[in-house]
Amino acid sequence: MKSISVFNNKGGVGKTTLTYHLGNALSEMGFRVLMIDADPQCNLTIYSIDQDRIHEIWTREDKFIDEGFESSRKALSPDDFNGLLATPRSLHFLLKPTEEGTGDIPILPPPIKLSNSLDLLPGRLTLHLFEEKIAERWAGIYRGDPLAIRTVTKIRELTQAYSQQYGYDYVIVDTSPSLGSLNKVVISTVDGFFIPAFPDLFSLYGIRNIGKALRAWKSEFDVIYKLISEEKRNAFPRNFVSFLGYTIYNAKKYGGVGNKWDLAHAHYNYASQIPATIQSHIDENLRVHLDAELLSAPIGGGSVMHTHNTFPTMAQYYHVPMWKVPEIELEEEHKNTIHGARGKYVETRQSYIEFCKDLLIRLQLL
Repeated sequence: MKSISVFNNKGGVGKTTLTYHLGNALSEMGFRVLMIDADPQCNLTIYSIDQDRIHEIWTREDKFIDEGFESSRKALSPDDFNGLLATPRSLHFLLKPTEEGTGDIPILPPPIKLSNSLDLLPGRLTLHLFEEKIAERWAGIYRGDPLAIRTVTKIRELTQAYSQQYGYDYVIVDTSPSLGSLNKVVISTVDGFFIPAFPDLFSLYGIRNIGKALRAWKSEFDVIYKLISEEKRNAFPRNFVSFLGYTIYNAKKYGGVGNKWDLAHAHYNYASQIPATIQSHIDENLRVHLDAELLSAPIGGGSVMHTHNTFPTMAQYYHVPMWKVPEIELEEEHKNTIHGARGKYVETRQSYIEFCKDLLIRLQLL
């Protein structure tokens, strides 16, 4: 199993849309995929399932989150508690015993099945509470404190446990645009991450911020690994995260402008600066597996570079990837517009397949 995260310090670049379609495309290529929503805003969960399903999941968990896990567990009979664990639960529910410093959940609740080979661990708006515990316990890691180490490595442990039980080839962890404690833990303990960037000034500065944060995070983990025992070191990944590259995403296409990516001149000016910004600010030891050609080229070339206009909105509305929207039962108000663009909707599938093929080449180099 390889774990991946899609990360940018700048919001509004279409990260969740890309993550959702990446998971769907990989699953349609024959891989078993788990998506984990570790963004407290729950955008990936909202994209994947309808609000009634989210409400049903969250409602059954409310007491465990709000009033305490152990006390809520004891208020239920063993059969009722096992019945709760027999249905999909949010990521925060799975993390709550670690947050409280109590025992682990005895069995893994099933993920939400989005297709035969694509599953989801949904998010929850309360996940910021777990992030606060990470920050609170961080200093304890240097002393080898078991609860601190468990807190920092719990999400990684869950990816491994679910992969072992369900046979996933890839786990994709969605994150918020922040550089806070939760993302420090997620990004630092996955195998690889890549950056979706809009061709503007803010994405360039976002890459700079990411590079600075990674440098600090790696320094912290290097110190931790020297201080803790080999047994405790095994809870962490063998290597610090690797950088897989970047992609320009959600950019408007301009034909006849005379540049290789069909971007407006101002956008192309910023986009063409991305490789140099990466070389200057993402440390070489995180990208040593990428040669100069792979480092400078967007993942998948131009396959997913340009905006799909309203297609992602319809995909989210119906909770299916863009290429499946024309196939499902549509509401009357959408039928004419979607059926009129059926060919373009269907074409998006091959675009994401091409993107995934390039991404997999980069993952195989790790």
